[in-house]
Amino acid sequence: MIDVINLEKSFGDNKVLNGINITIDKGDIMVVIGPSGSGKSTFLRCLNCMEDPTGGQIIFNGVDIADPKVDINIHRRHMGMVFQHFNLYNNKTVIQNIMLAPVYVRCQDLKKAKQEITTTKSEIIAEAHAKAEELLKRIGLEDKADVYPSTLSGGQKQRVAIVRALAMNPDVILFDEPTSALDPEMVGEVLDLMKALADEGMTMIIVTHEMGFAREVANKVVFIDDGQILESGTPEEFFGNPKNPRLKDFLSKVL
Repeated sequence: MIDVINLEKSFGDNKVLNGINITIDKGDIMVVIGPSGSGKSTFLRCLNCMEDPTGGQIIFNGVDIADPKVDINIHRRHMGMVFQHFNLYNNKTVIQNIMLAPVYVRCQDLKKAKQEITTTKSEIIAEAHAKAEELLKRIGLEDKADVYPSTLSGGQKQRVAIVRALAMNPDVILFDEPTSALDPEMVGEVLDLMKALADEGMTMIIVTHEMGFAREVANKVVFIDDGQILESGTPEEFFGNPKNPRLKDFLSKVL
């Protein structure tokens, strides 16, 4: 699904990513770990060009989305993103947050197509509302549809952020440290939802410090340090028999 080829990213003279090469196949659950400042989040944000790569290619469904000539917004429709700090709109209700992207995108398509599509804006809104209700029911928050995010717990906000990404029916979801802003007792409810998505075959790329989750759910674990992938493998290989000295040192401190 995604081929990352010699990906580089610099901020001025600071080279944050230095030749990342990795392949993500459909259905992969790839967990990215590494010390703070190693380039993990920058790597994730480059995958959907929230950060413009300085060099290299990101082939997503056959298209190099790192090419400036490509309309990245077309491809972002198929690549969901879940942020560390939720990024919900506080001036919109929970259900409005979930409906926002599907309604906007489909209405834009309606404008471009003009006479070719018979669907009306009101039908688009009704369909998005029904889908959002279905997603809220899935996470047990259907009674929170009309409240504002400020009234939710951290775990509830993050679960809403995840189903907001699901509302676009993405091919892949990127998770940028989705539990690091949560109180410890709220982490489990978010990880349980992510495990359920993994069981359903959702392709996911997850930057996290949750080593237990990586061991249990991932089929690929990647260690990034100093802007490079120093080791990758299955959880069994990665945690059971690490080869890179820097990875061994890192695991000895976090496990």
